[in-house]
Amino acid sequence: MTNLALAAVAFAAMHLLIAGTRVRDALVARLGEKRFIGLFSLASAVVLGGLIWAYAKARVPALTPLADLRWLAAVLVFVAFALIVLGLATPGPTVVGGEKLMNREDPARGIHRITRHPFLWGVALWALVHLAFNPEAANLVFFGTFALVAVVGTFSIDAKRARRFGDAWRRYAAVTSNLPFAAIAQGRNRLALAELGWGKLAAVVVAYAGFAVLHARFFGLPPA
Repeated sequence: MTNLALAAVAFAAMHLLIAGTRVRDALVARLGEKRFIGLFSLASAVVLGGLIWAYAKARVPALTPLADLRWLAAVLVFVAFALIVLGLATPGPTVVGGEKLMNREDPARGIHRITRHPFLWGVALWALVHLAFNPEAANLVFFGTFALVAVVGTFSIDAKRARRFGDAWRRYAAVTSNLPFAAIAQGRNRLALAELGWGKLAAVVVAYAGFAVLHARFFGLPPA
């Protein structure tokens, strides 16, 4: 557990104290955007690998205390996969390299009408489901780290984009929301299911099916 805790602290510190903060701004000014992204991505991958390794050593497979509600966990994890896959597959102003999309006449399309941060909210939902259904110590540290970094990351990215892009960001933020479905509920945007793309939705199903098949094999338990 000690190695897991140290890896979790390192991963959280990198993302909460550097990414999206003014520390990042200072490092970018010194190193340049591309060099910073490359170094940060490499360091993040190394620390993430260490976190996964430490979790694999610390976890003890156990049946969920909420076995009767496993169907609900499966549904929620599917929604998480949908957010993750659609977020990765849909260009948007909050994605690295997608800043120019803020200048489109309709800057929020597809999954970005639902939330500015589909990938991060998908990760957060995935982590929170595992926390609720498998509340063992190693899981609390591992999945709690991902939930914290993902949720805080949405606000950190918003703040970074606001500092850098000013009016263009405010225009985009006015028709979108961080919290999923908030802008739609408030009438600032609309749900456009056709924009999600049938190919991307098919990819969601394939990704989840693969996950469901492999989860029991590698982790000793059904999904969630």
